[in-house]
Amino acid sequence: MSRKQLIVLALIAVAFGLAIYFDATAYLQFDVLRDKIDEWRHWYEQNPLQAGAIYFVVYVVVTALSLPGAAIMTLAGGALFGFWYALVLASFASSIGATLAFLASRVLLRDWVQARFGRQLRAVNDGFERDGVFYLLSLRLVPIFPFFLINLLMGLLPIRAWPFYWVSQVGMLPAAAVYVNAGTQLGQLESPSGILSAPLILSFALLALFPFVARWLLQRLMARHALSGFERPRSFDNNLIVIGAGSAGLVTALIAATVKAKVTLIERHKMGGDCLNTGCVPSKSLIRSARVAQYMQRAEEFGLASGQLEVNFRKVMERVQGVISTIEPHDSVERFTGLGVNCVSGDARLVSPWEVEVNGERISAKNIVIASGGRPRVPDVPGLETIDYLTSDTVWELREQPRRLLVLGGGPIGCELAQAFAGLGSEVTLVTRASRLLPREDEEASALVLDAFAKREVQVLLHSEPQRFEAGENGGGRCICSTPSGEQTLTFDRVLLAVGRSPNVEGLGLGELGIGLTDNGSVRVDEHLATSIPTIFACGDVAGPYLFTHVASHQAWYAAVNSLFGHLRRFRVDYSVVPWATFTDPEVARVGLNEREAAEREIEVEVTRYDIGDLDRAIADGEARGFVKVLTARGKDRIVGVTIVGYHAAELLAEFVLAMKHGIGLNKLLGTIHVYPTLSEANKFAAGEWRKARKPEGLLAWVERYHRWRRE
Repeated sequence: MSRKQLIVLALIAVAFGLAIYFDATAYLQFDVLRDKIDEWRHWYEQNPLQAGAIYFVVYVVVTALSLPGAAIMTLAGGALFGFWYALVLASFASSIGATLAFLASRVLLRDWVQARFGRQLRAVNDGFERDGVFYLLSLRLVPIFPFFLINLLMGLLPIRAWPFYWVSQVGMLPAAAVYVNAGTQLGQLESPSGILSAPLILSFALLALFPFVARWLLQRLMARHALSGFERPRSFDNNLIVIGAGSAGLVTALIAATVKAKVTLIERHKMGGDCLNTGCVPSKSLIRSARVAQYMQRAEEFGLASGQLEVNFRKVMERVQGVISTIEPHDSVERFTGLGVNCVSGDARLVSPWEVEVNGERISAKNIVIASGGRPRVPDVPGLETIDYLTSDTVWELREQPRRLLVLGGGPIGCELAQAFAGLGSEVTLVTRASRLLPREDEEASALVLDAFAKREVQVLLHSEPQRFEAGENGGGRCICSTPSGEQTLTFDRVLLAVGRSPNVEGLGLGELGIGLTDNGSVRVDEHLATSIPTIFACGDVAGPYLFTHVASHQAWYAAVNSLFGHLRRFRVDYSVVPWATFTDPEVARVGLNEREAAEREIEVEVTRYDIGDLDRAIADGEARGFVKVLTARGKDRIVGVTIVGYHAAELLAEFVLAMKHGIGLNKLLGTIHVYPTLSEANKFAAGEWRKARKPEGLLAWVERYHRWRRE
């Protein structure tokens, strides 16, 4: 127990002790109030300030301790002080006391409740983070809900103390006024229950709807203001216009067409976007060639005769293009036209909340979705403009393998391409300013990838940064880098930039419409993916926050549904379980938290680790390395994060993603039959390690004695 908790408990204990000693609760009875009111009025007339101060302090203490009697205190205030004076005293005293009770509940119970019931409370927590003020105000406006329970429950939920105070001050005022007014007529009351009639309670209930009605009206007014100054078309060419035909745009258009909306899809370059043409598909094709080359070099390990490996780099890159061509029809104009999507090629520019200009023609729609994607970021390094540098967009144009390749960036793209080129025979040097490769991942995962790089003779310079470039011949040159050991000159034939990505927002006309951007340059959207212009939405890499193809497709559903049916109901994007993987060798796959993130967020977790080196199938395949690391809530089998490093780690992760999404714990995972021998058994064995660490030693000792007795 923390020092703060001990202090709060001590104060509560002292307050309760004093209340018991002075028999304070005896005065919080309706009959006592009615019997003594004349005596108290007489004393008040002689000591008005003292009476008000004592009343105020006692009211605060009664409310802070959640003692039954706040209603009696309010009645007493009306009977003693008259309506206005009593209303001021009771209103402020009740709000201050309620806030003290709220803070005591927060200090003593919130961490324990959230740690134990966090998953069950996730939806409630999310709701209160967004709309806690509205919920609290509605509860305060309906006096049928016990206010002392509201104080204690709010302390367990994510609402800050200051909003709690002022909302309580405003929300409890109507009920306080009713009770104070009743107190001024105390002689006519038979009991407190006569104060709240059915019509009065109904009136309060209707009043409780006011915050949500007010918010709806405010949203309507803000939307109307955002659209003012623009002339709305009398009719529309489309229900939806989608800008960008990458993963986000294609899925958005497909969903719109599926629900029979008229949709126009605009793409300025190639259908399929980055993922098909310059990202996921070509990179995985190149990685596959490099992986096969590595297996050929390991032939003797598998009992095969080794031979001279010859890499025909041109054919490798032609195979990459062949894979793209094979998949291309899935994203083609012909396919989407057949599905009912009007596909237009050209540069799109927003000219109003409902209109897009493309190829000199204006196209209108009720709603617009921006899915323009992103592009590789080019760092500002002196001399770089003189170098014929490569990016993840242009590297696929290569047909001659660089003998010496310099890669800038130690994130997923840099690591994947660096290792792939090294596997095909290039001399690769990777430079990163970070302290380790893949800095977002588990430290143990980064170490295994670094070890794999060392075995492929990839030179890795950590804590290093390019200072300037000097051009050479045929796109090559020199890079002068600052490193922990001093300045170092790196000579290269080609340099590949992999230092992040920037959203494609230029030329879209966002500024003219007042659509804001975030600090990293992406389009600012709300939880429904709407921009500041209510008819315009954004999804995918242009909106963030996760720059993954599968997240872009996930967002596309929300963008399509909210844009087409948002006037009926809107859905908030669910980012609760987002998986990703880096396709190095070994692969690194993750969902949820890792150990560092859990520590930063002060979330108590238990770590279970299974070594894939012990897995039969991994041994048989010659891939006996890596691990499965599972983070669970303390004392429970609920999964809060998983990191897998190893052969086909991304495929293994899917089972944990499903488990996290649907609340399946490790006990149920352990009780599920997995085919032998498969890699997926690693997941079951990890669950087994969790259970083994929690076996009931005391019970097993008695079972051992039982078996010994049976043998005698």
